Amino acid sequence: MTLTLEHVVKKYKDFTAVNDLNFSIGKGEIFGLIGQNGAGKTTTFRMILDLQEQTSGNITWDGAPIKKINRDLLGYLPEERGIFPQMKVEEQLVFFGELRGMDRKELKSELDFWIKRFDIEEKRYDKAETLSKGNQQKVQLIASFIHKPKFLILDEPFSGLDPVNRDLLKNAILLLKERGTTILFSSHQMDNVEELCDHLCLLKRGVSLFSGSLLELKKQYGKTKLTIRTDYPIEKLEKMTGVLEAKEERDEYVLKLENESFAQSIFEAVSNGLYIEKFSLDYLSLDEIFKHKVGGDNE
Repeated sequence: MTLTLEHVVKKYKDFTAVNDLNFSIGKGEIFGLIGQNGAGKTTTFRMILDLQEQTSGNITWDGAPIKKINRDLLGYLPEERGIFPQMKVEEQLVFFGELRGMDRKELKSELDFWIKRFDIEEKRYDKAETLSKGNQQKVQLIASFIHKPKFLILDEPFSGLDPVNRDLLKNAILLLKERGTTILFSSHQMDNVEELCDHLCLLKRGVSLFSGSLLELKKQYGKTKLTIRTDYPIEKLEKMTGVLEAKEERDEYVLKLENESFAQSIFEAVSNGLYIEKFSLDYLSLDEIFKHKVGGDNE
């Protein structure tokens, strides 16, 4: 494992922001840290980056205390964005690259690659303050990994990006993974976490409710989501044994089952003389599991 947190606690006087947190991330892995606002995600990031001291517990990188490693191995995109408004795009990226010890030749190559990849070639000599919020976000993203860090933390990287630019970022994250970068990120958009993450940790009020693979989490709930597209009346579906909930979504029905064993009897009833265009039994989405895990509590 590259990054390991063991029994990490962070207290502020009488308030415990992070309580007995444990997880590990392997090399070249994408790991999601998810939770509501106030769950302890940013505090955890700051402890990993040695911007805050943990109250107790150990944070190590390749077995060594994280505070002793070369800081140029790390990259960080904070949730609180901030770029130099008067500096031109290229000047900013060169500045951050050189700040992290890159030589001009290597920096020029990376700069050209990412500016083209994020479709801001026409903006490279513009001042940051003249850019749209989406393009400013791209500049900050590039600045966080222009120096090719071994470990990258992205705090809400998809915030403020439209669907096209979200896809650009997803593809960039996957490319960084291919290059061997270990990535830890948070997002309130569960579809992004579900699509990208190998493993995840779900926090609630500083406590880990789950840490492991996405499939392991889904298996805790079983395949209880049944989607049907048919002319069978929903009023009859609602009354079937094993159906906890039935609702109509656009041109199909979505049923919540007690467990997956009830799907067979439902199929036999619905298929009796009727055409079934769709009958799909699946795990709950991460978004649905997240809402169930954290409940409706405000933090």
